[in-house]
Amino acid sequence: RRAMTARADARWPEPPRLMHPARMARARTTSDDAIIERLRSLCMAFPDANERISHGEPTWFAGKGKVFAMLDNRHHGAAHLSVWLPQRPGVQQELTDEDPARFFRPPYVGPSGWVGVVLDTKPSWTRVAALVRESFLFVAGKRLRERFLLEEAQGPRPRRLGA
Repeated sequence: RRAMTARADARWPEPPRLMHPARMARARTTSDDAIIERLRSLCMAFPDANERISHGEPTWFAGKGKVFAMLDNRHHGAAHLSVWLPQRPGVQQELTDEDPARFFRPPYVGPSGWVGVVLDTKPSWTRVAALVRESFLFVAGKRLRERFLLEEAQGPRPRRLGA
């Protein structure tokens, strides 16, 4: 008789691995979808912003560069729907001291200065928009940042009919 080899074992499928409940994303609700769409519209308003799925969640990138916003749909066991934003040094501490129920230090990226913003408890969307803007400016490359600031200073362009 031949001994079973690793190659022979490859014929048999591996048993399904069960995921710890804290790592599973919960099903999105209608109110979650509305919040996510609102966040998406804020993020996609920046020049060359693009959305991709990263780590199982919608994530927004500044051009071909870095992440400026990442959704957390409770897939790390968090109690709330939130967005994680990279911020300049010191901002995370200021925000978490100011309102610990709204702002937090997210896992994994928190030590790098990212701040989590709870979105499913009626945030100030003006404040969320300002934080997303600061995050975009923080990670965008020099040309993209200058382009955005120039467009912002010029104000909204009038829409052409039929365009």
